[in-house]
Formats: sequence, structure tokens, C-alpha cells
Amino acid sequence: MSALIDPAELAHETDLIWLEGTTTLDYVRQSLDRLTTRRGRPAYHHYGRMVGYAILGPDAKASRASGTFRRRVFWLLPHDRDEQPDGLYATGAPSEAIDPRTVAPGVKGYKTERTEGGPASPAMLELGTTLPKC
Repeated sequence: MSALIDPAELAHETDLIWLEGTTTLDYVRQSLDRLTTRRGRPAYHHYGRMVGYAILGPDAKASRASGTFRRRVFWLLPHDRDEQPDGLYATGAPSEAIDPRTVAPGVKGYKTERTEGGPASPAMLELGTTLPKC
């Protein structure tokens, strides 16, 4: 969950790489994954799709036990709002969701009105989709 990410774990991030545009995404999910490298696109073997990842600087140390690095990965599931605007997350957002506009290297990001189903994203407006009134 995003709330459980300790900001100190992000101290060695130098860049965030987005694999798709985030301007139309109301939220992305974030997690810290154990990866074998500091840089480059990580392998992604989870359900859903990876939309971004963090790059670590040369001072990032690997775990003594596993030899892996904790790197942030951003992802979405097929039932998330970007693919199903009237679905499970028409309002509200998963616990690990953050607004991609609030994230930066070393900054974990946070939820906003937009992540919770607030004002419709440009993509939703373009599709003519509106959020249900709570």
C-alpha cells in the first residue's frame, strides 16, 4: 500500500520513467518491488500492466540477503478506472493508488480529489463519461 511506503526507501531515486502518458490517468497504483537492477525497465510478471518505474542512483545499495534493490513500480489492473470508468472504482480508489501528478523521484505521491473520483479526467470528458453522484 502507498501509505506503508517509507519515504526513506525512495531516497536513492533519480528519475521516474513513464511507459505511457499520465495526463489522462486519474490514478496509478504504486508498490516497491524487489528487482535485480538499479536502472532499466524491470521485468513485470504481474496481472495488469506496468505504466512506470523508478531509476535508482549509483549510491543505492542492494539487500545483503537477496542482492536485490527495492524500486518503485507503477501499475494498473484491468478493472481500474482508466479501462472501466463505470466499474468498481468509478468513485474511490485502491489503497495503493496515488495521483501521478503528485509523484516525483524521492516523493511517494498521494491521493487527491481526482483519484477518489472527483472532477472527471480529460479522457473521461473526451469519452463523454461522467461519474455517478454519491
